[in-house]
Amino acid sequence: MTVTVLRAAWLFDGVSSTLRPNPVVVLDGAKIVAVDSDAAEGADIVDLPGATLLPGMIDTHVHLAFDASSDPVGALAGRSDAEVVTAMRHAGLQALRSGVTTVRDLGDRDYLSLDVRGLPGMPTVVAAGPPITTPAGHCHYLGGGTQDVRAAVREHVERGCDVIKIMGSGGTLTPGTRQEEAQFTPEELRAAVDEAHRHGLPITAHAHGSQAIADAIAAGVDGMEHVSFWAADGVDDRPDLIEAIADRRIVVGATLGILPSDMPPPPPVASRLGPMKACMRRLYEAGAPIVAGTDAGIAPVKPHNVLPYAVAQLRELGMSPSESLRAITSQAAGVCGLAHRKGRIAPGFDADVIAVDGDPLADPTALLRIRAVHVGGANLSPAWSLGSI
Repeated sequence: MTVTVLRAAWLFDGVSSTLRPNPVVVLDGAKIVAVDSDAAEGADIVDLPGATLLPGMIDTHVHLAFDASSDPVGALAGRSDAEVVTAMRHAGLQALRSGVTTVRDLGDRDYLSLDVRGLPGMPTVVAAGPPITTPAGHCHYLGGGTQDVRAAVREHVERGCDVIKIMGSGGTLTPGTRQEEAQFTPEELRAAVDEAHRHGLPITAHAHGSQAIADAIAAGVDGMEHVSFWAADGVDDRPDLIEAIADRRIVVGATLGILPSDMPPPPPVASRLGPMKACMRRLYEAGAPIVAGTDAGIAPVKPHNVLPYAVAQLRELGMSPSESLRAITSQAAGVCGLAHRKGRIAPGFDADVIAVDGDPLADPTALLRIRAVHVGGANLSPAWSLGSI
């Protein structure tokens, strides 16, 4: 492949607190080989005046099989496996065009995310397969319902999943379940964690209600999604659980990133938004590791290109500008098990590099102004489509 040299006004390398001026980044094939070196002779020079180079963004919680329609569950049920795979590829391309070069899919149907993992024109996909749930539990229609969590974890391992997702509580997309109610016993959660760790896989728990959160902490999960402290009549005040999450360094996947819309959230969500944000801010202040997992695909305000909108919300939690960018680059890479090759612009790392107009430390909306996307060293042309890759 031709060596590509990217020149821009600024560089955020994924770990620093400031921008580096006038960077020169050299890509050779799928790897970054040099930063701030002289341009290689015969290289393809790409000048991006006024732009900032960043590592490709990483969304730690997506559902590629959901189409961000008003009825994503119904739309999925009406599609064949082949049609779902096509829809997942379109979702991946939408993510790529927004600068999201890696996604962690935390719930597909019947392991279809493994079919799109590694395909051309897709972001890097870290796949959980169908989430493990109770037989009639949250998202059971994705194929992960079970009465034997150890056997379910082993099946995911045998299929080649990268991470285990277990539904510790109910959720809004499944009638008959409730966010505040735990779905598994503490013993079952401990068994799932033990089996996942025995096979060398991390495990993250969907956990809204305080009982599910407490049980997941006690079970020793590596991460938790949502962590909303949802109660039947509001939001629980549980400083003890916040302290435990922070002390044990359990990664919190904050459900952030929402497309601007005049449509108000459903009343049960709207009435809890303020207290839930306050709990997430307290988690940050306590020192809990927090990354942005958008839940992309579950609603019209959650399309697969929504991650850039999460950065402003991370700052509302109290994060500094550089912390908020690390949460969607290097820190997110670590959560996905990819810290050795993703989330940074440094020699030896994957050549997933994006360019945005302006300074994203000063102005988070700069992340919405994509100038260029290089994924695996290849330039993602705005004209790319599924028919051209």
